Amino acid sequence: MSDFLIVTTPSVPGYRITRVFGLVRGNTVRARSIGRDILALFRNIVGGEVPEYRKLMAESREQSLEQMTDEARELGANAIVAVRMTTSMIASGMAEILLFGTAVWLEPADAE
Repeated sequence: MSDFLIVTTPSVPGYRITRVFGLVRGNTVRARSIGRDILALFRNIVGGEVPEYRKLMAESREQSLEQMTDEARELGANAIVAVRMTTSMIASGMAEILLFGTAVWLEPADAE
């Protein structure tokens, strides 16, 4: 296992959960900018991917993941299981990304 494990599954093959620390989460609310909107408008006319928004959402996901991981480490966990992500629109041009999971301590299954 690496230094810290994050998975969407409720368990990890080859490991057992020896302690549950509880719910951890990280969230980010981001607003679009006029510069990105102008570029996106042009892409909307011709079609295709909108890399300006993709980059914005990727940065938001990473920030939320970092917040969640920091919270789990502060509790003493070495992993987060059952991770989920949701997104929602807060207001026109603003979106929230929320990641949440269960902070746990994992040990190899064959450890006594």
